[in-house]
Amino acid sequence: MEKLKNYRPTEKEPFMNERQRDYFRAKLLAWKDEILRESKVTLQTLQEENVNHPDLADRASSETDRAIELRARDRQRKLISKIDAALQRIEDNTYGYCEETGDPISLKRLEARPIATLSVEAQERHEKREKVYRDE
Repeated sequence: MEKLKNYRPTEKEPFMNERQRDYFRAKLLAWKDEILRESKVTLQTLQEENVNHPDLADRASSETDRAIELRARDRQRKLISKIDAALQRIEDNTYGYCEETGDPISLKRLEARPIATLSVEAQERHEKREKVYRDE
């Protein structure tokens, strides 16, 4: 990890070489660790929080806050499975390639969304199809 500290993948090097795979693996693992740490803090906070509010408005507000927090944690739980899938793609050398076209996903996109499975163009086509089906 220390050797990757100042490293940033560039277009000048071979796509998804070992160094790039190591870089994205470290990035994904750090992201996963951060999510898990946040989840532990949330669980502790929810367990410690006193939910016996005498005022109904306070109780309702507290319940709403809890529901929002739990929904956010559920989204993050799903995100962890996507991170795990990305880590598996790194192991089987399919990481960084579009699932639809097989073309490389741009490094800029992978930097911004390391769990990306589609190139920008394929993602846009996918979203347009979803919109068409939703509008029908």
